[in-house]
Amino acid sequence: MKILVTGATGKLGSKVVEALLKVVPASDLAVSVRDPKKAESLRNRGVEVRQGDFDHPETLTTAFAEVDRLLIISADGDNETRIRQHSNAVTAAKKANVKFIAYTSVGNASESSLFLAPVHRATEEAILRTGIPYCFLRNNWYLENEIGSIQGVLAGAPWLTSASTGKVGWALQQDYAEAAAAVLSGNGFENTIFELSGEPLTQEQLAANLGSVLGKEVTVHQMDDAAYGEAMKSTGVPDFVVPMLLDIQKAIRDGALDINSNDFEKLLGRKPTPIIEALTQIANAISNK
Repeated sequence: MKILVTGATGKLGSKVVEALLKVVPASDLAVSVRDPKKAESLRNRGVEVRQGDFDHPETLTTAFAEVDRLLIISADGDNETRIRQHSNAVTAAKKANVKFIAYTSVGNASESSLFLAPVHRATEEAILRTGIPYCFLRNNWYLENEIGSIQGVLAGAPWLTSASTGKVGWALQQDYAEAAAAVLSGNGFENTIFELSGEPLTQEQLAANLGSVLGKEVTVHQMDDAAYGEAMKSTGVPDFVVPMLLDIQKAIRDGALDINSNDFEKLLGRKPTPIIEALTQIANAISNK
């Protein structure tokens, strides 16, 4: 059986590969990366490294050849670019006769108001049209996405948000990676959807947990969108990123990431890493840099 992971040198992809290497032989694993030089360490461990670029479909058809199980990790970029790139990957998988596709989607993708959701809806629909057995891993929100805010708190700043009482099912990338590895290395996951979410928490609840980890009170400043946007600019966030952050805050406010699910337990045999432990890991990683 040949398993292939795209984006294997990225933050999530590298964790998926490491999780897979704990449960399958390196000879069963291949990766598709734009720059094979960046995956040299994987090649040295016996992983097959293939060159594949989502902007060059012909490279993907070759990269996906003789693959039984494919993990398409969603790409970065604006929505239009990502939809095109994902479409290229799905088309290539069909041409290469891939037997099974797992895809890292987003929570409640088919109905979500999150500005990222159209990318994932389009990709899920493209995969469905191929007729290839699939598993949609609908990841809620990476706790690592909050590193900037955590760094701010460590520097003495308050926790800034315009999400009001909206909740988010934060979990560590490691948990999402291990869930993906369980699907790729296991059996019986054809034509399934998993809503992968930690316990939904408000911004205040997350900040209170962070305060417990740091041993100090974390002040939360609830703001309107205009004030939040200005605050983000003042911290050095590029102007083109600010609208995305505002869209995320609005989606949280509207409940787009308030998803209760025990699907992590179905795949991992355990709940996701408890939020206190997860925040401790991140705070320690920041402090040790």
